[in-house]
Amino acid sequence: MSRTVHILNGPNLNMTGRRDKTLYGAQDYTALCQSLVLEGQSLGLDVIIRQSNCEGELISWVQSLADHSEPLIINAGGYTHTSVALMDALSLCRVPVVEVHMSNVHAREEFRRHSYVSQAARGIIAGFGGESYALALAWVARQPSEPELHHA
Repeated sequence: MSRTVHILNGPNLNMTGRRDKTLYGAQDYTALCQSLVLEGQSLGLDVIIRQSNCEGELISWVQSLADHSEPLIINAGGYTHTSVALMDALSLCRVPVVEVHMSNVHAREEFRRHSYVSQAARGIIAGFGGESYALALAWVARQPSEPELHHA
């Protein structure tokens, strides 16, 4: 029986493969998403991926998942460093939230070293390109089906 996991991607993630390839890799966004769906299947997970450049849309998606038992992996892009509203929505989630970044945000500009998302996340995986998501999926697959309530 497959479990569902949601991956939410924030602004500019749809430009993966066109942005700085030394930071984000050469794989385009469509190929990245396809590889994550296949990786999820190999782990017994149904992967649903959404991307938006709009903060409000991301918040609405998070709110719609808040009472579900389906795990959430999020790469909030630039909203990671700016969105208190997204952090507040994530703190409503009843399941562990995993924060993902393709680049090592701690080795970049100072402003990228602060994350509002981290305040609502169980853990962070950063710096491994698209593999960051695969590592998050592997962690999710090892978690019990019935999540503990988690509020940061």
